[in-house]
Amino acid sequence: MTDNAPMVAGLLLAAGGGRRLGGRPKALLEHRGRPLVEYAVGVLRAAGCTRVHVVLGAAAGTVRERAELGDCVLVENPGWADGMGSSLRAGLDSLTGTGAGAALVSLVDQPGIGADAVGRVRAAYESDRSLACAAYDGVRGHPVLLGAAHWAGIAATATGDRGARAYLKAHEEAITLVECGDVAEPYDIDTAVDLKHLE
Repeated sequence: MTDNAPMVAGLLLAAGGGRRLGGRPKALLEHRGRPLVEYAVGVLRAAGCTRVHVVLGAAAGTVRERAELGDCVLVENPGWADGMGSSLRAGLDSLTGTGAGAALVSLVDQPGIGADAVGRVRAAYESDRSLACAAYDGVRGHPVLLGAAHWAGIAATATGDRGARAYLKAHEEAITLVECGDVAEPYDIDTAVDLKHLE
């Protein structure tokens, strides 16, 4: 399949409260003059995702007011404080019934991962059984492509801050690794020191 854009939905996890950033929600951190969540949505769009779901949590109302997210589907996760797993479950649940064959999962706090890397991982989609991850010098990272056939299994194991980690470990042989170290830097914005990466 050459044009898999309609089949691969972007799923942006943007619910974090920025506990180690003094409680500044990551979605609202400023990057290039706008909230970081806007930038992250733009990356998914530029990589070819025509449907984008954004999972919000901390300060969800303020994010809705300040960020211009166009026709994104906004999913509020009331259990966001329980960790990334709850946001992943909420996001995958919101995609059920949309006809998407896979979710391309991206994290709001990784602005060093741009459309080139995201597009490479999106291009790994073959069917609803696809599993693919960006790799950085061979080390698995984000974004992650999760075929719809795997969503129920992922939701059953996505607890705390593990996200899809346990499921992916159990299905390692099925994962396509897509090297992206030449076009992206997979740092996280987790602490005040990391804020230097924002522009």
